[in-house]
Amino acid sequence: MLTMDQVHDIRERYYEKGENVSQIAATLKLDWRTVRKYIDKEDFNEPAPKTASDQRFCPKLDPFKDVIDEWLVADKSAPRKQRHTAKRVYIRLNKEMKDFNCSYRLVAEYVAFRKKEIFKGPKTGYLPLEHKPGEAQVDFGTADFYENGRRITGKYLEVSFPYSNKGFLQLFYGENMECLFEGLDRIFRHIGGVPHELWFDNTKTIVTEIIKGGGRTLTERFQRFREHYGFRAIFMNPGEGHEKGNVENKVGYQRRNFLVPLPRFISLADYNRHLLDLCEEDAQRGHYRHNSTIEELFQADLKVLRPLPTIQFETSKRSTARTNKWGKIYLNKSQHEYSVSPKYTETTVNLVLSSDMVFILDENFREIVRHRRLYGESKQQQMDWLPYLRQLSRRPRALKYTGIYEMMPKTMRQYLESCKNTELGQILKTLATLTEKTGFESALCTVDQALQYQATDNDSLKNLYRRVYMDVPELPPMRLNPGIPEMSTLAPSLCAYDEFIKRMEVSTNVKSRNS
Repeated sequence: MLTMDQVHDIRERYYEKGENVSQIAATLKLDWRTVRKYIDKEDFNEPAPKTASDQRFCPKLDPFKDVIDEWLVADKSAPRKQRHTAKRVYIRLNKEMKDFNCSYRLVAEYVAFRKKEIFKGPKTGYLPLEHKPGEAQVDFGTADFYENGRRITGKYLEVSFPYSNKGFLQLFYGENMECLFEGLDRIFRHIGGVPHELWFDNTKTIVTEIIKGGGRTLTERFQRFREHYGFRAIFMNPGEGHEKGNVENKVGYQRRNFLVPLPRFISLADYNRHLLDLCEEDAQRGHYRHNSTIEELFQADLKVLRPLPTIQFETSKRSTARTNKWGKIYLNKSQHEYSVSPKYTETTVNLVLSSDMVFILDENFREIVRHRRLYGESKQQQMDWLPYLRQLSRRPRALKYTGIYEMMPKTMRQYLESCKNTELGQILKTLATLTEKTGFESALCTVDQALQYQATDNDSLKNLYRRVYMDVPELPPMRLNPGIPEMSTLAPSLCAYDEFIKRMEVSTNVKSRNS
């Protein structure tokens, strides 16, 4: 099994430096089958590859060099298996050029030489003054927004194309590897291709070490992402953010024009689709330098995009975590706490982390619970009470002897203490049902109502929930005619009704025996 660096070296030698399979195998002392395997690999969810070096000049071909160069440059946006070979160039020259009389060997030598020049690209750290079509720059900006009435300080991913000055943005709750991958994937799919070159800052989610001389040690997940989509990653010099000034300007421009006033929406996913529509509308304006619209210039960017990979890349992160004795896990240096279930205490669980969700799975990768992902450096927690209430409803006598009881809100503990032991299991089951229907807050609100009315039985709890959450109206007091004295309002006592019903049952039983 080759390392990601070895795989990258193979593909760099083949695609960018133009070396053939035999050369690479000999140089790296590998079997040619291994080299071919990683050259043809398309799915980098598991391993990864890339390319590098060779050859010389053929003066006899001077009349035909411009034509050959045009064909080879066009190949940069074509899949590897659909690029010109030396043989295909030779056949086309014989067929399309009337005065062509060169040998195949001469054509093969020149094609190998030019492929080296065309596909090797700029060295790491080299920044051309003029931006070519198909290059893109990447950065994050900060913005506040309201989702379902809740104000959130989030991040937005910005991808700009310096040649045309077109930009795209996607809004997230934070800034991490999952946000980067999801945002790039959405934008790639929106425009129908992948830029052949992406410029990045030295963010710690991508770069783990800056090596003296300009090299970078990259995270393995980013290497997989890069190889899967086939773009070249260019990194700025430390502290030199101005080197990608186009995206820096676009971050400010789109914040001022798309995110002012503060956006208000129900669904972040729906709003992100709306943002892509706004980007398309904005591209109809004139370019700041050329006598064309941004969209007209963007067509040149589109023509040289790399094709989208046929296999979907998994942008979510997979990992594991160990639950504590309360059935909880901690992420982000123990700052963020997530509930799992009392059934999974002191157990290793599987995690799938997307930009906005945390999915917690059992050993067979079946979902236990899901949470909205937390962001920020302060201590926060996400608690899903449903698994805990279900477990307690099966063992109600153990309630006060578990740590779960102490975790409950004060009003719920007060209510459960007032309930009869014989009804505790049913009440916990009802609270679990209410939580599943409309959330734990609705169950807690129903408990508050029950405390107010001193309703400690299961049926009363259900009826109070129906009245609050199922639009059962509470009738207003009857209006009295003038002259009729007003009576003071009596607070209803369900306990008194219970005692009255019991007396009625006793009276009925006595009458039955006497008759």
